[in-house]
Parts: sequence; structure tokens; C-alpha cells
Amino acid sequence: MARTPNKDRKMTKPAGNKNSKGLKQLGGAAAIPASPEKAVLERVPNPHPGENYVARFTVPEFTSICPVTGQPDFAHIVIDYVPGKWLVESKSLKLYLQSFRNHGAFHEDCTVAIGKRLAETLVPKWIRIGGYWYPRGGIPIDVFWQKGRLPAGIWAPDQGITPYRGRG
Repeated sequence: MARTPNKDRKMTKPAGNKNSKGLKQLGGAAAIPASPEKAVLERVPNPHPGENYVARFTVPEFTSICPVTGQPDFAHIVIDYVPGKWLVESKSLKLYLQSFRNHGAFHEDCTVAIGKRLAETLVPKWIRIGGYWYPRGGIPIDVFWQKGRLPAGIWAPDQGITPYRGRG
């Protein structure tokens, strides 16, 4: 059965790859960037810049390429931050993270590079990233990076990723 649009709601079409806030990727088709360096990471104004709160992004299927073997690496990435004036625009974050799929870098490099790029773009009050990498050569590698101090009185929950247990 076909759905009919709600007549009380104004229907609009996306205006190509540029919306009213100047974002180039939101509201239209956007290709996965060829590399993290070529990815455009966009930001939007924080509607509550005077409030301290934690925003979290969880990326359970992050992939990159081993720079030595060319084999895929997989991780569960968790990004927590206390915004200042800016929030990351989530579509641009997804495209940025997808750009690592064909990027050769070690686990530590990927995790820290993501944290640093977000910190540079957003200038948050506090940011942390946990990279929970699946085993390579039988050894899981977990990488953690943070910048700044968590503001007093703010709750930043545990990232909730259980340590790798194999078949245990």
C-alpha cells in the first residue's frame, strides 16, 4: 500500500550537495573520500554551547588496511566528547571514517589520527577515543587517546566494550 504524505508537513527536496548551512555533504549524494586526508570533516554550531554534556559516536564496524600485509583490519571505535562551540556533522564523520577502508595504517595511527582530526576541527572541551581492534597475529590491540580534562560534574560513562576474550 502506498503511503500518502502528511498534508500538514511541508515536503522539500534536498538542494543538491549544499544546504542552507553551507554543508557540502548533507542532503545529497556524497562519495566515500579516497583517503582520510581528502575527507571533509564538517561541523555545525552547538545549540547548547553553555552546557557541558557528553556526545558519543559508536562505530562497531570500522575497517582499515594493514600497511604491511594489505589485509583488512577491523575495530570497534568509540568517540566521546564534550562540545564547545561546535558539533561534528554526523554524515561527514561517517564519510571520514569510511575513508579509512582503503587506507594503510597501523591501529595506533588510525585511532590517534581520528582523535586529533576531531579535536582540531571541533575544539571540544574534552575528547577521548577508544579503538578496540580485533586480533592481528593473535594479539588484540586496544588504543586510547584523549585531549583535555573532563569538566567537573560531567558523567562520561565507561565505553562499554568488553576486553577481547577469544573463545574464552
